[in-house]
Amino acid sequence: MKSVLLIGLGRFGTNVAMKLNELDHEVMAVDCDEERVDNILPIVTNAQIGDSTNEDFLETLGIKNYDVCFVAIAHNFQSSLETTSLLKEMGAKLVVARAETDIQKKFLLRNGADEVVYPEAQMARWAAMRYSADHILDYIELDEGHSIVEVSIPRSWVGKTLGQIDVRRRHGVNILALKRDGQMNMGIHADTVLTADCTLLVLGETRALRRAFGI
Repeated sequence: MKSVLLIGLGRFGTNVAMKLNELDHEVMAVDCDEERVDNILPIVTNAQIGDSTNEDFLETLGIKNYDVCFVAIAHNFQSSLETTSLLKEMGAKLVVARAETDIQKKFLLRNGADEVVYPEAQMARWAAMRYSADHILDYIELDEGHSIVEVSIPRSWVGKTLGQIDVRRRHGVNILALKRDGQMNMGIHADTVLTADCTLLVLGETRALRRAFGI
């Protein structure tokens, strides 16, 4: 369990709070909007109304006590930038800030953010990859050159074993797991037979994955 400070309760911040709640983390949520704070109270440990660009207010929160500080302020980059900088000056262990553009990302990193999340761009890349290919069911970008994809079984592979296909040697990608009826099986081996009702979780260079599965 981690102690998390979450600043900004728009759609992104609210969804972060919901997931942190599912993961049983302790969350202090902050927003300058009273209604947003009232709405988030049932799913967080505590919440306060306040201006995160106010140094005196931030000091009352005990910034050094949090394992992670999320800056999820939307549509007010100046506030996001000031908040990020203040958090770092006050000794925050890890500051994760939300950006809406590449320029914002650069400024946030220069002014104290340890990590920057770019949800719109990340979702755009996911959607482009997911819906432009017939075989991809899910897609996780690890970095600019590597991905994990969930793909349907190619027809030519149905009925064959993983050993017979030998995708690591032929295509330079690694099969991590087999999925059937929503259940993930990571205990796969060379004798595992592929069937049409399964999907594969595959890791590799994005270019290699495209060649292997016609993405």
